[in-house]
This record gives sequence, structure tokens and C-alpha cells, in this order.
Amino acid sequence: MKAVVLAGGEGTRLAPYSKKLPKPLMPIGNMPILEILIRQMKLAGVDEVILAVGHMREALQNYFQDGSQLGVMVNYSIEEQPLGTIGPISLIDGLQETFLVTNGDVLTTLNFHALIRTHREAQAAATIAMHRRQIKIDLGVLEINKETKYISGYVEKPKYHYPVSMGIYVFEPRVIGYIPYNQFFDFPELVQKLIDSGERVVGYTFDGYWQDLGNLEDYEQAVSNFTSNEAMFLGGE
Repeated sequence: MKAVVLAGGEGTRLAPYSKKLPKPLMPIGNMPILEILIRQMKLAGVDEVILAVGHMREALQNYFQDGSQLGVMVNYSIEEQPLGTIGPISLIDGLQETFLVTNGDVLTTLNFHALIRTHREAQAAATIAMHRRQIKIDLGVLEINKETKYISGYVEKPKYHYPVSMGIYVFEPRVIGYIPYNQFFDFPELVQKLIDSGERVVGYTFDGYWQDLGNLEDYEQAVSNFTSNEAMFLGGE
């Protein structure tokens, strides 16, 4: 099975670290976060990984080379200009069967086998791995009546729960046809385009561990979690 890793972003929220390293090479314990992800995907049956690279691509190519040190084939697709969060897939040839797509900065214990199985059982065009996140508003929130415009309620520091994308997806090859070639295109645009076209887009809810490297606090938390229980992520590999 093939997997595409979107690894071309600049990682500006991780500055100043990302000035020296592309975000997928940020160390988590004794290896980069992307190496952890590739090892996990290999355990799930992935034998070829295509890295969609742009920013600091030479560092990624120098580190992963052809992938033989990890027991998978690693190839590279180069975006010469930023193509958004899903546009780089339009440049990749040979995706003729069900394939995985992930961001390059995800630390998780997600069972990729279960995700792929759910996708196939649902006969979906695209499956999005989801995680529930709590958002706390540290302010008093006013509720407004839409008709009268008067205040209809007041909630002090509410907490909201939302299903959020984990940055891990399973696609059927036909999804590529909805992505404009070599143009800037973000993932929310693709999802809406699939839905509007009548394609089946499903969510896979995962309640286990998930953390992306969104900012410095997230990064430090991920490092702490991985180093305290490496076997949880790599299965004693």
C-alpha cells in the first residue's frame, strides 16, 4: 500500500526551531516525528511512502534517502511553489489503489489497519480520522436572538467539544480528479467539492492519543509523551 506524506510546509508556528529544520524532522525522543510515522505505517502494511516536499526539501531527502534503512520505499514529489494543504497530491502519479494521506507532523497511536478497514467497509471516497477536542472560552459568551438582536443568554467560560481532523486520511484514486493540477488548493475545499459531487466522505472517530506539532507547547508535550512510553507508539519495535 502507498502513503503520501504532506511534508512541504514551513512550520512557522514552531519558530525558531523550524528555521533550522523542516517540521517533519523535529526530534521526538531519538528520532524525527516523521520517522515515527513511517515506522507505524510500515507496521500497517505500507511499503511505499511518497513525501510531498517543498520547504527545506534537501534536508528531508538527505535524511530519508530511498527509505531502505526503514524497510520501505521512499520517493519524493517536489512542489516548486506552495500548493496548499492538499494541492501537492495533484503532482503525484501512480496512485491507482486505495492510499493513505497524512501530515508530516502527527504523533498518534491510531490503528491504521482499523482506519483503512472502516474506509473500505463504508465504500467511501475519502475517510477522515477524527479526534474530539475541547475548546474552552475564557470569557463570558453572549447569546443573541437572531430576530430581535437582543441578548437571550449569557454563558460564563463555556467549554465546547468538536470533532477535529487528525491530518490523517484514506483516499480512493478518484479523489485526485477533484484536485486541480499544480494549483493552490486546501483540504476543506476538497471535502466540500467531494460532498457537493455526491461522493461519500466519512469520519473515523479515534479516542486514543493524538498530538500534532501545532506550536511549541504541543511539541514539548509530544516529546514528553513519546519519551515516557515509546513502546505505546512503536509497539516494542
